Amino acid sequence: MGTSVEAAFAAGGELFRPSEDVSWSAPDAGADQLRSFARQFLACVGEGPWRVLWCAGAGTVSTSSRVLDLEREALRALLEVLAECSHPDQGVLFFASSAGGVYAGVDAPPYDESSPLRPLTEYGRVKIDSEELVASWSERVGTPALIGRIANIYGPGQNINKSQGLISQICRSHLLGTPLSIYVPLDTLRDYLYAPDCAELIVDGMARLHHECTSSGPKVVTKILASQRAITVGAVLGEIRRVFKNPTHIVVAASAAPAAQARDLSLRSLVWPELDRRSLTPFPVGIARTSADLLRRLQGADL
Repeated sequence: MGTSVEAAFAAGGELFRPSEDVSWSAPDAGADQLRSFARQFLACVGEGPWRVLWCAGAGTVSTSSRVLDLEREALRALLEVLAECSHPDQGVLFFASSAGGVYAGVDAPPYDESSPLRPLTEYGRVKIDSEELVASWSERVGTPALIGRIANIYGPGQNINKSQGLISQICRSHLLGTPLSIYVPLDTLRDYLYAPDCAELIVDGMARLHHECTSSGPKVVTKILASQRAITVGAVLGEIRRVFKNPTHIVVAASAAPAAQARDLSLRSLVWPELDRRSLTPFPVGIARTSADLLRRLQGADL
C-alpha cells in the first residue's frame, strides 16, 4: 500500500522521501533511522502544515512477536520526535492498522468501528497496542490522528515476499506457472480493497480530519477502510480465472493456520460514511492491473 499512498500524496504536493529503507530487523538501528528521518522532515516543513503517514512495517499474522515488538518500538521512536515539534497543531498523523488483525476473534460480522476488539494473533495484539499508542500520543501532544483499520489490500507494488496478499500471490503463481497452496476454506469471506482506492480514502480522510480539528480541537478518529463488499476465496479464484481465461494451479491444503483466521471478515464503516460514497475500481480491473504490474516486475527480475 505504501507505493499507492506515496503516489496519491505526491500528486497533491511535495513528498518527503527518506534516503534509505528502515532496518526493521535491527533492535536500535531502525528506531534511530526513524528519529533521523523525522527530524529531517520537520526541518523541511518548518512552520508550515505537515502530514505524517505510518504505513510501514514488515509484519504479517505469521511474524514473530520479537519482530512485531520492534516495529511497535520504531513507531514509538517516531512519535517521540514528532512530539518535539514546535507546532503540533499544524500536523495530522495517519496510522495504518488492520481490520482483520483486530476483529479476527469476535465472530459477529459484519464488523464496524463499534465492534469489540479480539485478536487471534500477536500481529493483531500489536496493532491494538499501536492504535492505543497513537491515540494517547495524539491526546498528549495535540496532533490530530486518523487510525485506519484497513481491509485486505491488493494491487500494484505489493511486497510479494511477505507471504500475504492472496490476489497478488495467485497472480504471481499464474505468471510463473507454479502451483499455489491455499490453507483456508474456499467459503472464507474477505473484503478486498484496491490499494490506490485505499490511498484516496486516506488522502480525503486526513483532509477532513485537519479541517474538523481547526474548529473543534484535536481528536482521534478511527475508521474502517474497506470496499464493504466481502467475497469468498472461491469467488476470487473464479474472477481470476475469468481474467486470465484459463485455470490457475491451486492446491487447497490442510493446515493449523486457519485457527488464527476468521471465516467471515465482512466489514462496514459507520464513521464518516460520506467518505465511502465513491466509485471503487471494479474487482476484475484491479486484478488485471495487479497482474500487469507483477509481469513487469518479473520481466525486470524484481520478484
